[in-house]
Amino acid sequence: MLSVLERLFGHARGRRVVATEFLRLGLKVDSKGKIYAGRIELPPAKIARALGVDRRVVIETAKAIGNNESLLQIFYRLEPRAFMGNAARELGFDTIELRGDPKKKGIVAAVTKIISDDGIVIRQIISDDPEIYPDPVLTIIINGKLKPATIARLKALEFAESITVK
Repeated sequence: MLSVLERLFGHARGRRVVATEFLRLGLKVDSKGKIYAGRIELPPAKIARALGVDRRVVIETAKAIGNNESLLQIFYRLEPRAFMGNAARELGFDTIELRGDPKKKGIVAAVTKIISDDGIVIRQIISDDPEIYPDPVLTIIINGKLKPATIARLKALEFAESITVK
């Protein structure tokens, strides 16, 4: 997806930054160039301030997306999601962050099998898209706390470059 944004907005760094952030945050853009987080319309000036660009860059980027049928089909379907990873401790949950080769097959299956075999319930799994995030992380929030033996088995996985438990 980033290659598409690069091709369309490569000539304008600000627009590329804005479009990429819309994608990362799951911000919807409609055919009129209006920007939404779920059903809530967001003001371009606030987005611009947060991204360090002029509000006109945000407006023109959203309009360009709204006028491009293939981009509109993607951006109109985006949705933001609640990511509990940073609040998990306050909720009484452990968070597992795994970094590894995102092109390897079976990473999620291997990790969830270990967790499931120990009778641990998974609350949420978020896997960063390696095209959007330069350092993709597989984040798993579980009910309760991990056992030391479970952590050891996770760390023994061949594809796990690093595993952090928070």
